[in-house]
Formats: sequence, C-alpha cells, structure tokens
Amino acid sequence: MIDTNIFQNKTAVYYTLGCKLNFSETSTIGRLLQKAGVRTARKGEKADICVVNTCSVTEVADKKCRQAIHRLVKNHPGAFVVVTGCYAQLKPDTVAKIEGVDLVLGAEQKKDLLQYLGNLQKNESGQAFTSALKDIRSFAPSCSRGDRTRFFLKVQDGCDYFCSYCTIPFARGRSRNGTIASLVEQAQQAAAEGGKEIVITGVNIGDFGKSTGETFFDLVKALDQVEGIERYRISSIEPNLLTDEIIEYVAHSRRFMPHFHIPLQAGSDEVLKLMRRRYDTALFASKIEKIKKVMPDAFIGVDVIVGTRGETEEYFEQACRFIQGLDVTQLHVFSYSERPGTQALKIEHVVSPEEKHRRSQRLLELSDAKTRAFYQRHIGQTMPVLLERPKPGLPMHGFTPNYIRVEVPFRAELDNQVVNVRLGDFNEDFSALQAELLDAPSPLQHHQ
Repeated sequence: MIDTNIFQNKTAVYYTLGCKLNFSETSTIGRLLQKAGVRTARKGEKADICVVNTCSVTEVADKKCRQAIHRLVKNHPGAFVVVTGCYAQLKPDTVAKIEGVDLVLGAEQKKDLLQYLGNLQKNESGQAFTSALKDIRSFAPSCSRGDRTRFFLKVQDGCDYFCSYCTIPFARGRSRNGTIASLVEQAQQAAAEGGKEIVITGVNIGDFGKSTGETFFDLVKALDQVEGIERYRISSIEPNLLTDEIIEYVAHSRRFMPHFHIPLQAGSDEVLKLMRRRYDTALFASKIEKIKKVMPDAFIGVDVIVGTRGETEEYFEQACRFIQGLDVTQLHVFSYSERPGTQALKIEHVVSPEEKHRRSQRLLELSDAKTRAFYQRHIGQTMPVLLERPKPGLPMHGFTPNYIRVEVPFRAELDNQVVNVRLGDFNEDFSALQAELLDAPSPLQHHQ
C-alpha cells in the first residue's frame, strides 16, 4: 500500500517532449499524482517533483531531452526528478547518470509511477527501472485534455513494423491496445467533462485490435455513437492500414472530420524498400485519390523524411515529382537521423547534413505552396468552427472540420463553442484565415 501522506501539499512540474501520445500520457501521470495529493506548481514556484516525459525519435530529440532535464534540475533545486518516455526506455543508464536525476522509468513502469517514488528522498545517483522489450506488454489507458476543447484518446501503443530507420518498437514494445468498450467509456467521460473534440492517438493506430481481436474500423464506428462529442480526428495512420471502408465511413460520418494524417516517409519506391515500409508510391497515391474522390475538401497532412541513407539525388528528385503531383495539403518534413541499433546503418550511401537541409527547405517550400492554395480555395465559404480560448490579448482561433485554422475577434462566451463563420483573407503571417462570425449568440442572449 502506498503511503500518500508523503505527497500531501507537494508540488510538481511536468515537461513533455515529442508526440501527442506523450502529452496524453503525461496528463495521465499528472492525474495520478493529483489524486495522491500533489498539485501542479504555479509559475515561478519551486516544485518538489519534476516529471520529464522524453522522446527519442531523432538525435536532436535526445539532446533536447538532456537539455530539458538540466534546465529543470537547475530551476527546481532539491526537487525529486523522474524521467520516463522513449529516451528513458532506450538509454536508462545514460539518463540515470545525469546530475539531479533520481528515478528513470521505462515503458512498462511509468503507469505505476507512484509505487517507485518511495519517500521522495534524493539519491547520490539515479535509479533506473525498465523491462526488456519482450516484457513490455501492458496497455496503460490515457485520455488527456489538451485544452478545454480537445481531448487526446490513446487507443493503441507499441509497433510491430520495425522500419529500418526507427527505434520506436524498441522504446514502446509490441503493438497492443485497449478494448473498444473501455475506449468508448473514456470518450463518454470526456464528453461529460465538456470535451467537444477527440483526437485518436497511438503509435500505429491502424494496427488496433492486435491484443483484443477487434479492428480499427470497429473502433471508429463505436466512437461515432458517443453522444456529446462533436468531432473526432484520426491522427497519423499508415497508408496500408487506411482501408477504403474507413475512408467511405468518414466521408458519411457526422462526427469524424475530413482530415487525415498519413505518413509517406519517401516518395521513391527504392527508398521505401530500404526503409522497409509496407506499401509503394502507387498504393499511397491511390489512397489520396480515394479520399479526394469522396471528400474533395479533405485536409491531408503527410510525413516525409529527407536524407535517409540510400536516398540519392535521383531518388530525391523522383520523390519531389511524386509529391508535387499529390493532392495533399501539408508536408511534415523531418531530416533523417542516425539511430543506434537500427538496420538503416548498414545502408552505404550517406547524405551530408548540408544536403539534408537543402532537401528539407525544398519540401517545406512545396508544403507552404500547397497549404496556401488549399486555404485560398476556401475563402468566401461558410463553415462551422470550434473556437478556443486564446492567450491574453490575442484573437480567438479554431479549426474548420477540414482543419483550416481560423481567427475571429475575442469574445469570452464563445470559448469551446461551435459557431458558423464566413472565411475571409489570410492574417498577417499567413497562419490562419480571418473570419466573420455569422450566428454567434449575442452576449445578451448568452447571459439570459
């Protein structure tokens, strides 16, 4: 039994690096500590506990993790420092040796964080608790409130794909998931707390069902029935797992938004083979065509890695031509990073950092052009937008169903409300369209 008395009146700060899934899991850890009596430290207040949830997707991510830990140790002298997440699982001993770190928890341990905190006594050196890859088995549920309007629902964890450049399967273990019944319950809870939008997250969400004998399509249909949730967005889903039946269903669903995020990673079949991806460019192009046929206005975001080992100049040019011809909205561009222990290190051809940067810039320019053209096409249209409370002094913003970012003048009563707007021209930095409110309740009506 854990003695929660030691946590009474203690304060904590949380720092998350990496993906939406990490943010969701940090939020769950925060709730665990809160239930035990720990409150979140106020701005400027010295915390008793620091929790860092790390990422290890690139070498830069590892470096950012170390910097974040050093910064928290310096800003919160004497705090009990806990490090978890992918970097902690992959390099527990390295992390444990960082000055000020007390506890390192791997993928299987982080859900039981309270049991490892002991009496919050600092040690000379950090203690690391991790499990071998084959023993990372359990699925820790997580449904976090990103802000007042959006929740992130973790439906799946781990990955069985072992792409040649990626360490995620080593950091998070094999593919596993929650049951549809338990996930529907979490969505109902989010609705009860006033949530209007849920982003479905995981490591490889299309692979959902490995541990329960269900399917991702079954999950989509079940979540669509939850009353109170007005919008669902499907986060990154592998092209070979995005079935035509899912695309057709989203096209006719009231709650699932016409918004997809699909990793391409390389626009050359030769490079896709080197990466050990499970599709080719023809399959990818057919998925985009299918989406656009049934949802012409769908937003499609695409991940691309540049400068991977084996990506010759010729293969990169092929990729540029292929991506140019795709009817997609935005590219998320990543520079390839060498990861210890991955199969990609055996590939001969290495791309220089300067060349990676050049390729990256070229794709980012292509992305900007595609995104602006997509926004431009919608100017003058009327669309529903879920508005969010901004930082003080800024206009309110929100997103249309197809993920166009919109700005309107601030009105407190419109926070977390869906309102119809007419889309106008770009704002100053081209990050959003300015919009005119059409059917918002007047402040008078709101208070009656």
